[in-house]
Amino acid sequence: MTKEIDCRGLACPAPVLQTKGAIEREHPTVIKVVVDNEAAKQNVSRFMGSQGLEVSVKQEGGDFHVIGKIGEGAAAEAPVDEKPEAGQKKIMVMVANDRMGHGDDELGEKLMLSFLKTLKEMGNELWRLVFVNNGVKLTIKGSKVLPVIQEHEKAGIHILVCGTCLTHFNLLDQKQVGETTNMLDIVTAMQLADKVINI
Repeated sequence: MTKEIDCRGLACPAPVLQTKGAIEREHPTVIKVVVDNEAAKQNVSRFMGSQGLEVSVKQEGGDFHVIGKIGEGAAAEAPVDEKPEAGQKKIMVMVANDRMGHGDDELGEKLMLSFLKTLKEMGNELWRLVFVNNGVKLTIKGSKVLPVIQEHEKAGIHILVCGTCLTHFNLLDQKQVGETTNMLDIVTAMQLADKVINI
């Protein structure tokens, strides 16, 4: 059975939520989702992949047709999030600004750089870094803290960057680190984390 969903014009995370709902309710062998922006294309593609579907994308004009098919050996269930070692906490840090605190902007930029560098001291408990709102500006080409964030990613920390925010600031093509994500992924990460630190 093939299921088609038109998600053009829908804001994040609606395309992913509609895709999730259709998969859970109808269990199609093929699902085709039409979206009209890069962030939605990436989010729907990643979600389908997380459900064990083989994903392909076709562009037609300004629209993207994201197609998910059940392949041989595809997982019936979504993969389980990685389990921390016994007794190890999962800490998520949500970064909503490109500087730390209010007042002097130059000082705020220095404090943010220092904060992100110091996160290494959390060791294996640091699990996710999530960038939203002005925080996404830290993940783009030319950011002073970009090398620090890239080091975290190389160390195995999952970096999630809000696609709606990147699109709002017209920065989607300038992102240099992490996965473009959606609000469903962010809320799920908050739910799975033992502790959420908001900056």
